[in-house]
Amino acid sequence: MAGIWINSGTDEAGWTLGAPRPFPDEKTLHGLIAENPQLLPLAGSPQLTILGSEVQLGAGYADILAVEPSGRPAIIEVKLAKNSEARRAIVSQVLAYAAFLQGLTVESLEQVNLQAHLKLAGYGSILEAVQANDQDGEVDADSFSATLQEFLDHGNFRLVLVLDDTSDELERILAYLDAMTIQALTVDLITMRVYEVNGAQIALPQPVVLDLNATRAQIESRGSRPTGPRATTQKPEKPIRSEGSEAFRDSIANVSGENRDRFDKLIAWAERIEKLPNVRLISTIGPYNNTLNPQILPNKSGLVSIWKVSPDGPPWFKIQRGVLERRAPNALADIERKFPDFKIGEGTLIPTSDDDFLDDILKALTAAYREATGAPPLSPPQEPPA
Repeated sequence: MAGIWINSGTDEAGWTLGAPRPFPDEKTLHGLIAENPQLLPLAGSPQLTILGSEVQLGAGYADILAVEPSGRPAIIEVKLAKNSEARRAIVSQVLAYAAFLQGLTVESLEQVNLQAHLKLAGYGSILEAVQANDQDGEVDADSFSATLQEFLDHGNFRLVLVLDDTSDELERILAYLDAMTIQALTVDLITMRVYEVNGAQIALPQPVVLDLNATRAQIESRGSRPTGPRATTQKPEKPIRSEGSEAFRDSIANVSGENRDRFDKLIAWAERIEKLPNVRLISTIGPYNNTLNPQILPNKSGLVSIWKVSPDGPPWFKIQRGVLERRAPNALADIERKFPDFKIGEGTLIPTSDDDFLDDILKALTAAYREATGAPPLSPPQEPPA
């Protein structure tokens, strides 16, 4: 039986299972999580940055809204088991918040939903809050906002439910949800108990394994009739970064046809850019998307990034305007002059289906990387030799 076992030191007493101290109200449990998010044993062990408590999302207020270093939002709902909403309503609540978040822009999220929360904490943006909390150097400042926008666009969120105790019904619902939405949502169910031992408080957070077959077996053992499809869940780990293009190239092994041709073109271009001074390619293989980023040392800034977001879909190719403005302002002005109908913002998506446009913009971006790295411009403009 899980819990804290206590031995008073006498032979007669032996080991006894300690009783957790009950939370006087949900506000106490809520405060414990908001102030100490590191206590949560989340799948993949991301370092959460709390963006706000009681954040208005649509018609309701999410208990806690946080974000991972990757840019993935995390919606945290806190309930005590004695609350009647701790069985089913908590699931509908967190899904309603997720549905509201999907499709929001980063700008709207910051200026409408989080403005007061960020201002109270002394931050001007979500990125500033995440950077202040970035103890392990996991945040890529140049691509964070674009990545956050991707998660918002596609509804790829982490849903975290924290209770002092759970129920078979809630576990079954969440196991089904987790199994059916493996490509979009990560669902964490956590029980949080606090014990008092010799005057010290001991927190015991425990993740609940959401396995639909295991939950089904528990139900069958009690004579209940299972319903719904069988499924098991295997969640990917945190993003893995490596130098070079090999890992990213391996990730597109199953892509074929025109989409594969476009990936190959972009990767070949990135490998040529890597030959410029102080440029290295970084492949990031993550749970929901993979990226290839030609970064400029020493501050690891990247003007563009190549994305794979679906198993066999086309590549996404993005420009980071902020980095261009800082590192290659002349090239940025030239791009805007040559392509007046192409509006460059932060994380602008470059069309990859128009081969002529893609070839032209790659030449312009080659000039941008040369300016950013101090390499002499090519004359006449052309791609560097392979």
